[in-house]
Amino acid sequence: MWDVLEEFYDSVPRPGSRVEDHGELVLFVQAGDGHPYYARPRFPGGRPTVDDVVKMRARQRELGVPEALEWVHETTPDLYDVAVAAGLEVLRAPLLVLDPEKLPEPHPHVRVLDTRPAEVSVVAELAFSSPGTSPGEVGVAERDAALAEAVPTSTRHRHAVADLPGEGVLAVGTAQRAGDVVEIAGIGTLPAARRRGLGGAVTAELARDALDRGAKLVFLSAGSPEIARVYERVGFRHVGTACIASPVVG
Repeated sequence: MWDVLEEFYDSVPRPGSRVEDHGELVLFVQAGDGHPYYARPRFPGGRPTVDDVVKMRARQRELGVPEALEWVHETTPDLYDVAVAAGLEVLRAPLLVLDPEKLPEPHPHVRVLDTRPAEVSVVAELAFSSPGTSPGEVGVAERDAALAEAVPTSTRHRHAVADLPGEGVLAVGTAQRAGDVVEIAGIGTLPAARRRGLGGAVTAELARDALDRGAKLVFLSAGSPEIARVYERVGFRHVGTACIASPVVG
């Protein structure tokens, strides 16, 4: 499974980025608009050094892109200490894979799209501005105000929305695919609509759609153990750790 995941992580950014090889690291630079990519260990078997990471950070600063480094701990365990020594702090995110037999029944108001409506970006941005699973005040009014200025974007991925009668889109998510592997990402619920099971329902429907379209492995990373429990309730199990490194703040 780890080899399959490494191949996925190496393959997914390539169609939409310029690729630079730097020693034991590979840098994916976003081509055009969109979320900026990151650096990863060279595939297969890259073992970056502190010097590799320091030089990569300098190159990212030169390009004006985030100083971001990502990897799977089980594949490259030594990179944690290397990244810290190079001046980065590391988020250890639970990595989960789907057990298809544990998927819940479909939610009646969740649907999967092959287009990216403006609500996907707007709801995700509002959700991630208040991270975690606790309810908050940001809700439909803030969404509608942001939608008035939003511009739809093109996509290579599948998206899901929880679109409730009388309330509109309250939760969103995205699935990206390479070969027979699908990663679910960008799951977000408007803070005022949390604790209603919508994030889990969106996740489950994207997973079901991936299986229906022939995926052999469906996985995701959670921002915290608390968020991981949301995914565990809809059929995912914790198998490892995804590491996300960024500059130390302060």
